[in-house]
Amino acid sequence: MTLAELARVLGAELRGNPDHPITGVAGIEEAGPEHVTFVANPRYSMLAKKTKAGAVIVAPDFPEIEAATLRTANPYLAFAHAVRLFYQEPEYAPGIHPTAVIHATAKIGREAHIGAYAVVSQGAIIGDHATLLPHVVIYPHVVIGHHFFAHAHSVVREYCRLGDGVVLQNGAVIGADGFGFAKDEAGVWHKIVQSGPAVLGDSVEVQANACVDRASVGETRIGAGVKIDNLAQVGHGSTIGANSLVCAQVGIAGSSEIGNNVILAGQAGVAGHCKLGDGVIMTAQSGVSHDVPAGKMISGSPAFDNRQWLRATAIFSRLPEIMKQLQRREKT
Repeated sequence: MTLAELARVLGAELRGNPDHPITGVAGIEEAGPEHVTFVANPRYSMLAKKTKAGAVIVAPDFPEIEAATLRTANPYLAFAHAVRLFYQEPEYAPGIHPTAVIHATAKIGREAHIGAYAVVSQGAIIGDHATLLPHVVIYPHVVIGHHFFAHAHSVVREYCRLGDGVVLQNGAVIGADGFGFAKDEAGVWHKIVQSGPAVLGDSVEVQANACVDRASVGETRIGAGVKIDNLAQVGHGSTIGANSLVCAQVGIAGSSEIGNNVILAGQAGVAGHCKLGDGVIMTAQSGVSHDVPAGKMISGSPAFDNRQWLRATAIFSRLPEIMKQLQRREKT
């Protein structure tokens, strides 16, 4: 593909040789003359001046550099499209592997690929163009929309409902029992039946070994377009609004309400029954046990306003020195 062709497909402004061939994508430090790369973070701007890449995807106001540039308002998104252009994903032809187990009452739509040792249980309904790779298990009475893609060893538990275009990465578990137990007078814990399904909207992706638990009553609901990263936990009866991001190792306790377009960065934690408004951002390793109004960015554990947290952490390393100064003043 020439740079001119790539620029046309990406909708970018090309500055450079339109006939230069591009055969793949690479990171800015590894890229060679046949690669396209990108700069979206200002900290990598200096690397762009030294890169050997054939072209760099940048913002419209990026300074001129020796390499050709493809200028677009969203370089990161454009690079994502470029990766898709050059990466050849495996293709899974329609058909059911002879070792797959499909219950007689299950209904599977057109053009499905069902891999080795996959299980689709009684009463399950799966839409058109589904792909179930080996060892996927669909429990009884699950309802799944069109273009479902389940990687190996992912599981959808009984009565759960998934919209169109849902992707489950390896080991994702949808609808496992929520963590609900009640203690009797003798101090013995008794399991609370988790009767409510997990419900995932359209275009949700749940990545490797992440869990969305079912509810004791009602539903655990994940809104359309939500992306849940590896090893994240969504507790029973929680809700997450549309287009929110739940990053790696985030823990959301039961009955939490997460708004639309929320970002929970890595290892953030939300205590049970908390409400986070639309557009809230929790930075990495933050923990919250109170409601957070819409649009706030919070940090720390317990979390509070990000700007105040930045000032507080800047002071923290100086506390021993400040203490000595106070002690000297007391002596005088």
